[in-house]
Formats: sequence, structure tokens, C-alpha cells
Amino acid sequence: MTFKQTVLQELLHLIRQEGLAHLDEQKIIDRVDISSATFREFFNDMNDLVTQVVQYDLESRKEEHERLFQQEASPLRRLLLVVQLGLKTIQEAQPTLLQEIQEQYPAAWNLYWRHSNDYSAHLLYDLLNAGVLQKELRQDLNIQLVTKIMLEQLSMIVNPVTFPPERFNVAEVFRSVFLYYIRGICTDEGVKKAEQFFASLK
Repeated sequence: MTFKQTVLQELLHLIRQEGLAHLDEQKIIDRVDISSATFREFFNDMNDLVTQVVQYDLESRKEEHERLFQQEASPLRRLLLVVQLGLKTIQEAQPTLLQEIQEQYPAAWNLYWRHSNDYSAHLLYDLLNAGVLQKELRQDLNIQLVTKIMLEQLSMIVNPVTFPPERFNVAEVFRSVFLYYIRGICTDEGVKKAEQFFASLK
């Protein structure tokens, strides 16, 4: 890991734990323990910093998916592991973080949406298709439609207008909307695997 990657990792942890509202360039320099010269070398400004941190976050998630998939052959369990990773990411972050990025850092927010439309959509489609072929998911699924529904569910969950973070626990909303939907598209064999997986999350 390069020094810059280490800095990005520390920044990601800091931003998830504390949000962005109170952070500025000087506080970043103090909290991450880098010099002003290093900050200027790595980042143009706070917008650039947040965009780079989001890019690092998304690339790290892809790498984590690859590691998870090396240990799990079942398409359904792979799908559930992706959901679990998403749930863990939401639980570890300040509930207002996504709203802050959406409102204050449009370039970074655009990265999230491009990631959703490109990487996440293809990943979900492929996992659903493989799950049908292996008889873990129902044969009558409209895979393209179910992929779209799942992406829209995720979009709804992180929408602060629909579920204001001060009123709703985002992780619980995620579980209620998304995990229970997966159970409904499973075969009997798939339901058993899903139930075992859900039980392990408690």
C-alpha cells in the first residue's frame, strides 16, 4: 500500500466515523497527521479529496467482493454477502454522511451513481442469473426487472427524504427492504440458505 493509499484509507475511516460537516482542510491535516504540502500534493481542495476518498471506497468494495467470492461458490450466498457488506458499510458510517455528500459534493455523489448503474447493476444481474441456473432462485424471475427493483430499493433506502436518518435506522431499513425481498425470490432450497444466512446476522 502506498503512502497516499494509507492516507485515503485513514480519511475514509475518519469521514465514515464523523461525517463531513465539520471537517475542513486544516482539520484534515491535523487529524490525519500530514503536512500542508502533502495535502496540496495529493488534493486540489476538499471537493477533490472527497471525490478521491469515494473512488478509493468503491475500488476497495470491488476488491472485497472478489475476496468474498473466492471463498463462496453459491450465487445466492454471494448475493447475500454483497448485501451484508453493504449493510456493514452503512452501519459503520454516520447516518447523515450520504446526505452530506449528495448535497455538498456532487462530483463524489456522481461516482456513487455511476458505480451503481455500471458495476452494481452488472454484478446483481450476473448473480441473479447464476442463482436461477443453480436452482437457488425461482425460474420465473425477470432478472432484468429484479435487478432494477433491487437498485431502486437501494436508492430509496439512502434517500434522506424517504427515510430521514434522524428518524430511521438506515441499517434496519436496509434489512427490512432488501433482505426480506431476497427471501421472496428464492426456491425452497434457496430459502433454507437465506434463512441460515439471515440467522447469522442477528
